[in-house]
Amino acid sequence: MADLSVSLNRLKLKNPILVASGTFGYAKEMTAFVDFAELGGIIPKTVTPQPRPGNPPPRTVETASGLLNSIGLDNDGFDQFVAEKLPGLLKLGTSIIVNIAAKAMDDFHRMAKVLQGVPGIAGIELNISCPNVSGGVDFGTDPVMAAEVVSAVRSSCDLPVIAKLTPNVTSVVPIARAVADAGADAVSLVNTFQGMAIDWKKRRPILGNVLGGLSGPAIKPLALRIVWQVSQAVPVPIIGIGGIQSIDDVMEFLLAGATAVQVGTANFYNPGVGNQLVRELPEALARLNASTPSEVTGKLEIPAKG
Repeated sequence: MADLSVSLNRLKLKNPILVASGTFGYAKEMTAFVDFAELGGIIPKTVTPQPRPGNPPPRTVETASGLLNSIGLDNDGFDQFVAEKLPGLLKLGTSIIVNIAAKAMDDFHRMAKVLQGVPGIAGIELNISCPNVSGGVDFGTDPVMAAEVVSAVRSSCDLPVIAKLTPNVTSVVPIARAVADAGADAVSLVNTFQGMAIDWKKRRPILGNVLGGLSGPAIKPLALRIVWQVSQAVPVPIIGIGGIQSIDDVMEFLLAGATAVQVGTANFYNPGVGNQLVRELPEALARLNASTPSEVTGKLEIPAKG
């Protein structure tokens, strides 16, 4: 039996297949479709210090090979999440990585300190890259501010810390280097690309918030490029995200430099896709004469020039 376990510094996972925040709810909605214990981990939807109603509707629109969303981090707030949602999540038999977002360093500090006191949490993912919330993306576009968030969380708890980074910058490499230097155990690459959709007959934007985040197969080539570029420049484990819906996609991200992957948009139309990928992974590894994911991570062979 293949050993599918992976290590992202202090974060240890039974396999590299995770489900992405914002695409899996709080897992309860998926009970009829998913064997949770088979997954490498679950990242519930982002929680913020206070409840948020989210952005005005419409909040989603399907585009060519992708999905635009402008949910706006709709959630009931951190305290309610810890009291009502987290206990059930921690009983699912897999790693639970809590995704948090805030506009102030003090809030990141407080949430991390509370999570430190909850037994069973595998790690924290910092959403410093949401394109649909004013204030949130600012941390992720500035190396100094991104590093400050990571430092604030690292000083507040001993849990592994993952920084989820935005692609909506000239280069992700300086941001990745800054959060790695600040102590991030890994980086998630990438969050959604900012985009928009227009109803030309009505002369109006379709999304209520005008702009949204594009995910799905349309962004995969861009996400692969960013994973590869960061892997070449920064010695930090990477969780690849962007249009993953098949085992071929998973293998491409691993070869590009990812240690693990997150399945996002595909969960909406195929909730069991994560289980499917876990089961298909050993055979895919064997085709490359590998028995563990780490044997293929970053092993892309670039032909010599001229």
